[in-house]
Formats: sequence, C-alpha cells, structure tokens
Amino acid sequence: MSELRHIALPEPTLRRLPWYLAYVNLLSAQGVEYVSSTRIAKAIKVDASQIAKDLSFLNLRGRTRIGYEVKDLVRVLTDFLGFKRRHNTFMMGVGSLGAALIQDSGLAQYGLHIVAGFDVNPLRIGTSISGVPIYHVSELRQRQAEYEAEVGVLAVPVENAQEAADALIGGGIRAIWNFTPFRIKAADDVVVQNTSIYSHLAVMYNRMDARRGIDTLERDESGSI
Repeated sequence: MSELRHIALPEPTLRRLPWYLAYVNLLSAQGVEYVSSTRIAKAIKVDASQIAKDLSFLNLRGRTRIGYEVKDLVRVLTDFLGFKRRHNTFMMGVGSLGAALIQDSGLAQYGLHIVAGFDVNPLRIGTSISGVPIYHVSELRQRQAEYEAEVGVLAVPVENAQEAADALIGGGIRAIWNFTPFRIKAADDVVVQNTSIYSHLAVMYNRMDARRGIDTLERDESGSI
C-alpha cells in the first residue's frame, strides 16, 4: 500500500474517495461484510461504473455477485488517504475561523494535528486554544525546529495571505491549506489546497436564486390562461 500513496490520482477521484470511505465506515459499524458498487452508488449518488473505476486505481476490485469486502475497503481507503498518519500542522491566524479549526477535534481523526497557532494580535500571543499554544509569527522558524510541522493552515485576512504563506514556506512547510479567497503563489514543490468558503457561498446563493426563478416561472405558467 505504501507504493500506492505515491500515485497521483485525478483530483475528481481523490475528492470522491472520502465519500466512499465515510459510507463503508457506516456499513462496517453495522456489521455489513460485503457491498456492491451499485449499493454504494445509490447511497452517495455516484454512478456505479465510476465507483468501480475509482477503486480500481487502488487495486480494489469487487467479486462477481458478492461485491467488495467492506473491511478491505475501509483499510485500503483509510491508508491511502493518509487519515491515520499524523501530520503536524501550524495554524496561521487564530481569529474566529482559525480558533474554530483549532477547536475542531474531528480534524485529528483525519490525521491533521494542529500543534501550534501563530498571530500578530498581542491579546492572543502567549495564550492557548484547546491546549494549542499561540505564538507570534516571528517565532515560526524557531517553533518549526521544535514541532517539525509539515502542513500550514492559512486563516488570515486576505491582505496578509501571501505574506503569511511566505512565512510558512520559509519555515519549511510542505503544504498549505488556504482558507482565504486569495490565490497565493508558491514554488512547485509546495502543495497548495484552496478552500474558499466565500466561493462555495456564491455557488449556493446562485443556485438558490436560480431555483427561485424556476419555481416562479413554473407558478406563472401554471396560472396562465
């Protein structure tokens, strides 16, 4: 399995694998031993052929009329996705969003262990959040030698995003989970994953407005003569 971790899967496949894992974890808890791609497809609304293709990247293939062994799916998916491996993480910015992420104990269940936070607000420096110490950003390199973090989470104001990212990268961080709407620049050997809450809000609001428009049109047409 260690060899599989170095495979660069298509991003859409990578985004679907945690869905599969979440579902088969539920089945495992219920004592289900085998599951078909058709059953998974009905549960998570992904085509069964796509599921089979995605799982084949991990050398997982179902048996005719039996399906996949649930325990095998759980083991392989969990190992491949890295959720059981500890990733020491720095939180850059411990305002409302950063503090909430630090307090989210669920992240540790997926391998993301926030070991220290960094900020410039003197009211936050020297405090702790859920046992996680908060330091001034100027201490980042010093603390990196202590914690050996490999991931940085970016939750700073947008105007400080690039500067904060540069500090993380200069301190030896290998990957950045960016929660700001700013698209930071980084060297090719640094992994950047953008998660813009505002972008998702924009899509949600647009779909809501579009749905309202369709509903209004349908009501107008049904009431017309």
